[in-house]
Amino acid sequence: MRPPTAPGPVLGSGSAPDSALEPRPAGSGSVPDRPAAPVLHGVVNASPDSLAGFSVVSTVDEARRRAEALAEAGCAGIDLGGAGSTPGAARVSIDEEWRRLDGKIEAIAALGLDLSVDTWQPEIMRRAIDCGATIMNASDGMQNPAMVDLAAERGASVILPFLPGPDPKAVEPVAGDPVEAITAWFRRSIPALEAAGVDRSQLVLDPGTGFGPDDWAWEDRYRYQKRVYTNLGALRAFGLPVYLPLPWKRTPQHDELLEICVRSGFDYGRCHDPARVQAVIESCNLH
Repeated sequence: MRPPTAPGPVLGSGSAPDSALEPRPAGSGSVPDRPAAPVLHGVVNASPDSLAGFSVVSTVDEARRRAEALAEAGCAGIDLGGAGSTPGAARVSIDEEWRRLDGKIEAIAALGLDLSVDTWQPEIMRRAIDCGATIMNASDGMQNPAMVDLAAERGASVILPFLPGPDPKAVEPVAGDPVEAITAWFRRSIPALEAAGVDRSQLVLDPGTGFGPDDWAWEDRYRYQKRVYTNLGALRAFGLPVYLPLPWKRTPQHDELLEICVRSGFDYGRCHDPARVQAVIESCNLH
């Protein structure tokens, strides 16, 4: 992995970021290294109904050019998706999702960047790894046995999001304290994955704040995310790197949430605008 071009906050000891999300052989038995500074993974959306229209690409050349621009802006990796999980995004067939991704994976992988593919379809993930993807962004929360088998078989790194149910487009609001719900879910999920053959060294934890019900009012979502982001220390107890879907909209509340993410500390950030994130890092004097 290419380290960020801009310095960031020191998040603890460990190896440089170029070792933390690379595919590892299953059964290596070690906990993933945490990068010395936050690593940004830029978003390339092959789904036309993404809410962030500026991140959408429709051709292989557009995908390559956006990935190159994100790398030049400081991203060490790319997150590519072909089926949106956000409110209003249409459900698509496996064939359609693959049509959107086909060729783009190879083009981005050829740039030498780490590449995660965001999907909840095991068949899509399998094809993506075959085409050069290095990271499984498993948006089913690794709740499909076929996705678990794939991770165990290939030994690829896995971004594991909290997801209270196997379908990211049918998520119900969390009852009670979200921090307690998230940590309880990981306490159950991590040992279950290990028992199924996924090595702990493959896992990177995502609190799942990018998912939610279609009719979730923004004020409720905002309070939920603020509670989670101000308590990221609860995820640190697992001794694994933390991956955050960083806020990208430009409103006072989104700006506040992004600053909380930066101050709370993350290891990997999925971002649409790396320059903005780096500006917040610098404004917080975390370098």
